[in-house]
Amino acid sequence: MTTNAAKTELTDTDREILKRVQGSLPDSATPYADIAAAAGTDEAHVIDLLSRMTASGEIRRFGATLKHQKAGFGANVMVAWYVPEEDVDRMGAVMSKRPEISHCYHRINCLDWPYNLYTMIHGRSQDDCQAVVEALCRETGLDDYAMLFSLKELKKVSMRYC
Repeated sequence: MTTNAAKTELTDTDREILKRVQGSLPDSATPYADIAAAAGTDEAHVIDLLSRMTASGEIRRFGATLKHQKAGFGANVMVAWYVPEEDVDRMGAVMSKRPEISHCYHRINCLDWPYNLYTMIHGRSQDDCQAVVEALCRETGLDDYAMLFSLKELKKVSMRYC
């Protein structure tokens, strides 16, 4: 886990702003002004806070979230890969470049579960996901993996930190 050296000192107003931007933004022509009014400040303060925290890396990204099922992406699969430890960073970098992959994590393996690199692959169908896995196998030379297709989404929320 990495930490950023620069940490923004947050006021109560800043915390209120951050609470309000972690969910859906107001459906409005002036969402930042609406957030500012609800937090008891002005629009410039909201934009300045979000800009500073994005520039410092405290906010990774700020943007729209696609509801993948409604957009026609009905399949996703977590693929657990066995990758020699010395190759994890290189293989993770290769896999992370794929637009179909939303998550890529290095984890500790277990006795009866040798897999240490995990990717979440999204596609319109299970066949689409399988094709991505096959392409990654050709590209990386990896061939030891387990595919865990999602059966049902039981919970999916964005984390709230304030």
